Amino acid sequence: MVRVAAASMAGTAIEAFDFLAYGTAAALVFNKLFFPSLDPATGTLAAFAAFAAGLFARPIGGIVFGHFGDRIGRKSILILSLVLMGLCTTLIGLLPTYSSIGIWAAVLLVVLRVGQGVSFGGEMGGAVLMAVEHAPPGTKSFYGSLPQAGAPIGILLSTGAFALVNMLPNDDFMRWGWRVPFLASAALVAIGIFIRMKIEETPDFNTVKLQHKVASIPARDVLVSHLRPLALAIGGKLAEVTLVYTIIVFSISYATANLGFTRSDALNAVLIGSLCQIFTIPFFGWLGDRIGARRVYIIGTLLLAVMAIPLFHAMGTGSLHLYTFAAVTALALNYAIIFGAQSNLYASQFPPELRYSGISMGIQIAAALGGGLAPLIASWLVAHLGGIGSVGIYLSFLGLIGAFSAWMMKPTSSD
Repeated sequence: MVRVAAASMAGTAIEAFDFLAYGTAAALVFNKLFFPSLDPATGTLAAFAAFAAGLFARPIGGIVFGHFGDRIGRKSILILSLVLMGLCTTLIGLLPTYSSIGIWAAVLLVVLRVGQGVSFGGEMGGAVLMAVEHAPPGTKSFYGSLPQAGAPIGILLSTGAFALVNMLPNDDFMRWGWRVPFLASAALVAIGIFIRMKIEETPDFNTVKLQHKVASIPARDVLVSHLRPLALAIGGKLAEVTLVYTIIVFSISYATANLGFTRSDALNAVLIGSLCQIFTIPFFGWLGDRIGARRVYIIGTLLLAVMAIPLFHAMGTGSLHLYTFAAVTALALNYAIIFGAQSNLYASQFPPELRYSGISMGIQIAAALGGGLAPLIASWLVAHLGGIGSVGIYLSFLGLIGAFSAWMMKPTSSD
């Protein structure tokens, strides 16, 4: 289980590192270097649209990698997704900018962003299953939370890397400093592949093969026979994924552009929240084994529905202390409760022969609808309703949808 936990956490840490490196750069750099012909506000929206393109590609990756993950196994597909992920991210760090090749810079950025999204589409579902399906009875929520805890490690590394290069003079940062985190991810990918080569296939998938239950077209079977749990997985995921991308991507841009905070101020808030998550996410996974993953999930989504409006109002007051407190609370508490209980709960909704496809499709469709649109919807709400506090209303509504979805799900063995 130590090797399995390390392999699961490594992939999700690298995924979060790569994805958040792009999200941070979209808010701070890409609008100027890849979309300079647009005015600053439109350039930022264009950079966020390219960010969204990667999230919209995730369901494709979920279907493709889920198909082969349910047919040939979890391990080999997880290695393949990691290779593709690392390749796309490293190439982003090598891209020429608009000043060198014109509009092709933006085109290539979007293409690589889509490649990232496809690879990420198969990563989370497989990492979750690797942990949950290997875990002994009574510990599945805890071990299932460890891949989720890999995400804040990746966020911590990514925001930490950007905090370091942000110490460079602005000209150096804009010229070459922003590239360093993307290029550094190649080393993380190499370590992740090495770790994943050392683990075995999951017992649940081996049983599926022995019983000759391997599905010929898993995605079709999910849509035909398990549409209800798929819809509930999407509904349950929306609040969590929208929350994290709103905090990490949109709020950084908002804080620097509207509140007068420095890039370091905004990144430090995310850094502290991510550090706390490394401990809070496994704690809520452990709690899921004690009182039930579904109960924990409902508590987390209802808590978000209550807290979202005051938290986002606090973020918009202009006080750095309140902004930091709200961002840390949202990441370390609201997000962690939902995310920590998610793996075992979602794995329980689908039979083993369709589990990779079912989880991946549910997670990634929600990521496209929630995370992909989060910066764009947040930007629209602020522009038309005024202030970041309006974003809290949106997240409160999604929290209620998440609570209802979780309540309608099948309970886990510990519920």
